[in-house]
Amino acid sequence: MSESAGPPDESDESAAGGDGAPPGDGSGAAPESAAGHRHRWLRWAALGASFVVLVAAGAGWWLYKKLDGNIRTDTSAAAELKVYERERPASVVHDAENILLIGSDSRAGDNRKYGRDDGGSQRSDTTILLHLAADRKSATAMSLPRDLMVWIPACHEADGTTTKKQFAQFNWAFEFGGTACTIRTVEKMTGIRIDHHMVVDFNGFKDMVDAVDGVEVCLKEPVDDSDAHLKLPAGRQTLNGEQALGYVRARKSIGNGSDTERMDRQQQFLGALVNKVQSDGVLLNPTRLYPVLDAATKALTTDPGLDTLKDLYELVRGMRNVPTDKVQFLTVPRQPYAANRNRDELVQPDANRLFKRLREDDPVAVVPADRLKHDDEKNNRKNNAETDTPDASGPTPTPTYSGNNAAADLCKQ
Repeated sequence: MSESAGPPDESDESAAGGDGAPPGDGSGAAPESAAGHRHRWLRWAALGASFVVLVAAGAGWWLYKKLDGNIRTDTSAAAELKVYERERPASVVHDAENILLIGSDSRAGDNRKYGRDDGGSQRSDTTILLHLAADRKSATAMSLPRDLMVWIPACHEADGTTTKKQFAQFNWAFEFGGTACTIRTVEKMTGIRIDHHMVVDFNGFKDMVDAVDGVEVCLKEPVDDSDAHLKLPAGRQTLNGEQALGYVRARKSIGNGSDTERMDRQQQFLGALVNKVQSDGVLLNPTRLYPVLDAATKALTTDPGLDTLKDLYELVRGMRNVPTDKVQFLTVPRQPYAANRNRDELVQPDANRLFKRLREDDPVAVVPADRLKHDDEKNNRKNNAETDTPDASGPTPTPTYSGNNAAADLCKQ
């Protein structure tokens, strides 16, 4: 008589999958649960995301170091200025900043095609004192004519000799003693403390214009200037970097050929460049911003206080909310020099009044030259018609100078 079967063993049931089905798929491997599959996918996703973050961070760090390394530092000017610290003016308004922008006219190296290389000597072709208001609600750029007759202090030359104090045209200061001599000349003339300086070369300027895909200008007449490498039709058009450089440097082929008109043209172009950068959202678009930063940093030689990308970023960040109509350009009040009509001299007391307002961070206003002339004539007629003494109890009006702002459409003026 056979032995009766007992109840099935729980272990046997478990091995059969609990429902009598054979374990696995016949290969001996346990099936992967949905939860396990999801966890494995999440691990790979996390690993992939970490890799992307590391690559992005590495690329970002590489780009940062590249841009940072583009900037050249002028330590010699800082050392020279330290020697003369006791005679330099003091800062008057906390948080206001004054930056001297110098465009070098050196013909050495890549710049030789714009003129004769006379052994590497250079003078300041364009000099602008940029005043940033303490509240960062306005910026005023004041051009200083290269032919302005000024007192240039005794300066140390590169070979160790010292020049004598002399009355000469302004751009000689850069040739005599470089940036430090130019800064000291400006400080003695204006009483304004220069906080920082930047020297910009020709090719850097060209690259910045190309990086924003050109800048629009309007020409009343066609231009054909072989010296400036410039041939343009009349009317509204967008200039590339090479054309822009010729446009801002041309003198005899555009307008009346005066340096005064050339400075006005430079101011108008810089205003159009600022407007292009702000209105096209360049500052908010990394793919468009990088070429601009690369070109700008390659073009600059700065003092130690502005020689890192972080320093420049802080400077630009403080200016990015300045309305374009509050980015103003003007030229120091001047007139033909009495002893040589090919040179300029300051118009006083107008120049000193302007210097005082910038020094004390007081506002100034600018309007185009033709409008300023019209307003002056209108005010003169009004004053001549008045018989009573005008009421002086009201607020003092903001002084107005000939110039433009970055919001102006030059084609409509």
